[in-house]
Amino acid sequence: MGQKDITEKILMDYNDIFSDIINVLLFDGDRRVDPDSLESAGALSQYKADDGAIHQQERDVTKNWNGNGIRIATFGIENQSEDERDLVFRVLSYDGASYRSQLLSDRKERIPVATIVLYFGSDHGNAPRTLKELVKIPEELDKFINDYRINVFEISWLTEEQVSMFQSDFGVVADFFVKKRLDPDYIPADKRVIKHVDEVMKLLAVMTGDDRYEKVLQEEGKEDIQTMCDVAERLEKQGYEKGRKDERILIFKDLVKKGVYTPEQAEKESGISAKELV
Repeated sequence: MGQKDITEKILMDYNDIFSDIINVLLFDGDRRVDPDSLESAGALSQYKADDGAIHQQERDVTKNWNGNGIRIATFGIENQSEDERDLVFRVLSYDGASYRSQLLSDRKERIPVATIVLYFGSDHGNAPRTLKELVKIPEELDKFINDYRINVFEISWLTEEQVSMFQSDFGVVADFFVKKRLDPDYIPADKRVIKHVDEVMKLLAVMTGDDRYEKVLQEEGKEDIQTMCDVAERLEKQGYEKGRKDERILIFKDLVKKGVYTPEQAEKESGISAKELV
C-alpha cells in the first residue's frame, strides 16, 4: 500500500472522527453513534476474478457499530480526491464482500452495511453515482437489473450549517475545504484547537497536493501547533524564507555568470548547492 493511501486513512480511523462524520452526514448532527460503540472491522477482503485467480481488495476504513453489546451495522468510509468513473463498481464490491463475510460467520442475525464516500474535489463530481448510470442496459433487460446507488458527500460543498455540526477535528478539515473552494488563496484562520494535528496536516497535504502542510510538522517547535492559525503563521514563514532563498540564488547566479565566483565557491559562500547556481 502506498504512503498516500495510508495517510488518507489514518485520521478517519479514530473513533471520534469516524462517529462525528457518520452523525453529521447520515443523521444530520444527531449524536446517534457514540465513539465507544465503534470497533474496527476487517478492511481486507478477497474475491475470485474471471481469470480464476484470487485477488485482494481493501477498504479505506470500516467499523462495526454496536449497541448494548449487539452489532447493529457496519459502516465504511472511502476518501476520494478525484472523481472516479467506476467508483460505483468499487463500492459495490466492498459492500458485497461485507455481506458475503456474514455468510461465512457463525452469527445468525444479518446486519446492514452502509458505505459513504468523502469527495474532497473543489468541483462538483460528474461521475456516475448509480449502477444504471454507469452501465449500458438493453431496454428489454432494464426491469431485471437491480440498481445500486452510492452515497457521495462533497466536502467542499457542505453548507455552513453542516460544517458547524462537526464536533471533532473533521470540522476543521471540512471548514478548510469549503473556504478553499470559495477562495483558492484562502489563508487558514480557524481558531479551534486540533486534537490530531499530525493526522490532519497529512490529510490536507494529500488531498490538496500541497506538501507545505506536512512540512510544518518537520519544523522546530512543531509541538506548538494547535490551531490552523498556527499553521498559517508557519506557512507565511515558509513563504518568506523561500523568497529570501530565491533572491540569494539570483544574486549568486549573477556573480557566477560574471566570473566573480566559480559554482563551487558560490556554494561555499552562500550555502546553496552548486546545481542551483548554474
